[in-house]
Amino acid sequence: RNERNRYYGKTTRNAIRDLRAADKKKDAQDSLPKVVSMIDKMVKKGTIHKNKASNLKRKLAKKVNALK
Repeated sequence: RNERNRYYGKTTRNAIRDLRAADKKKDAQDSLPKVVSMIDKMVKKGTIHKNKASNLKRKLAKKVNALK
């Protein structure tokens, strides 16, 4: 379980990092649903708390919508 949590946590963190680094709105909009899905799966497995996931998703959506 520890290895699984570490793997999914690191993979999701990398996806979030790449999404935050995106400078084109089209690319960010394409990858946002995939990242949100990864975050939701981590909540389902109990790796992160549902409120933390909600905050992450809110901040990512806000960032994507702010892009030009």
